[in-house]
Amino acid sequence: MILAAGRGTRMAGLTADRPKAMLPLRNRPMLELILERLRLAGFLEILVVTGYRAEMIEEHFAVDSPALRFRRQEELNGTARAALLAREFTGAEPFLLTFGDILTGVEDYRAMARMLEEDAAAEAVLAAKWVEDPWQGAAVYEDRGVVTRIVEKPVRGASTTHWNSAGSYCFRASIFEELERVPLSPRGEYELTSAIEQLLARRVRVLLCGLHGGWRDVGRPEDLEEAEGMV
Repeated sequence: MILAAGRGTRMAGLTADRPKAMLPLRNRPMLELILERLRLAGFLEILVVTGYRAEMIEEHFAVDSPALRFRRQEELNGTARAALLAREFTGAEPFLLTFGDILTGVEDYRAMARMLEEDAAAEAVLAAKWVEDPWQGAAVYEDRGVVTRIVEKPVRGASTTHWNSAGSYCFRASIFEELERVPLSPRGEYELTSAIEQLLARRVRVLLCGLHGGWRDVGRPEDLEEAEGMV
């Protein structure tokens, strides 16, 4: 499942006429590259959640594959509500969730799926990238490979972990119950991270998958050049 409903307001004028997932990298839409990597990793049935300028994504990929499907998030009220749109698509099966503005390596996608498959007690796998200081994202704390807590946007220099949430997850179907219970955040949205925090509060087993390949969160205009270097 790929969440690609947002405009990407931090991209300023670059997304005035297109969703962020359709910004070009080496003359190809970023979403096209993500789909290619997921398929190389073995994910053949993919749901893309669209929203802002949805028609641009849907028309571009109209003849892509019968295994590629779309759902529109009519009200852009958060990533938890967007993720709930996969319930019918995934059924009782586990699934991988990522975003239309995050580039991850093929082998790392495979590693995440393998971790969930091999640990019957785990309900989720969270991808994380080793950084000097996770102050720009979400600091992930773990104990012997099991996530213990997540701190969103920690104060610079305050984290005692080097793991930064990498924006990709593997979930079992139980996540949909958590998504339904997510409260409105202070930002006025229903956020996927709140569902993860609910899992941790219930002491559900959430595994950390450290990424070893190239990774890039393309959130700002200056990230585009680095992302092109990865392609």
